[in-house]
Amino acid sequence: MKSYIFALLALSFTLAFGQNKKGKNFYELKVYEYKTLQQEAVIDQFLSDAFIPYLHRKGIKHVGAFTGRANDTSAIKKLYVLIPYKSMDEIPKINTALFSDQEVATKGAAYLDASPDAAPFSRIVTYIIEGFRFSPTLTLPKLSSSFEDKVYELRSYEGPTEKRYRKKVEMFNEGGEIDLFARLNFNAIFYGEVVSGPTMPNLMYMTSFENKDDRDAHWKSFSNDPQWKELSSRKEYEKTVSKNVTLFLKARPYSDY
Repeated sequence: MKSYIFALLALSFTLAFGQNKKGKNFYELKVYEYKTLQQEAVIDQFLSDAFIPYLHRKGIKHVGAFTGRANDTSAIKKLYVLIPYKSMDEIPKINTALFSDQEVATKGAAYLDASPDAAPFSRIVTYIIEGFRFSPTLTLPKLSSSFEDKVYELRSYEGPTEKRYRKKVEMFNEGGEIDLFARLNFNAIFYGEVVSGPTMPNLMYMTSFENKDDRDAHWKSFSNDPQWKELSSRKEYEKTVSKNVTLFLKARPYSDY
């Protein structure tokens, strides 16, 4: 048992060192809040024809766009856009340059030039997220199911105090939770700390599955895994999460994954 734990820790630190040499991603998670299908159509057209192609031209290859999987009857609907950056400095530079790009101005006119009386959204909520030490960069999912079947699960863990929150971050990294997700093939897209956002202290991560049954089977194997049982039983990791928000998402047709 001791040799297994030692080998696992050695592998974890090797992977972390190798990945960190490549640098970290910083993620901008933009959440568009809106009320009508007409607003959704304007946002979709802007993202698919103007914004995401603009990001591609700026060297950002993989941009995710998602909405909720269930029939959404809530008054406020949400569309999530996940953008990976190589540095924090890129975020304001690329967002500012957007408004001087002629192709964006032409193809995104319906969104950019919308009347204040017919705005395409109610608000935009933004999270800036720094990639975890042991999983610093975005990973594309390896899924083969249909567009409608794929499940993207976005989780947010808020901490009761800043110190207890740091222990949860440690649990993912040095504690081995990221390794456990990898061994069980959760197809994780990113793990990261929210460095600026409306809910803090907070970490967020996204996993992906072929379908809902596949998702449920993976979480069952996770909860029954001896490594998780040992890890979750450690006293040092007790009461590290005060609020867990879990969202089941599906990709928009123009999403890069």
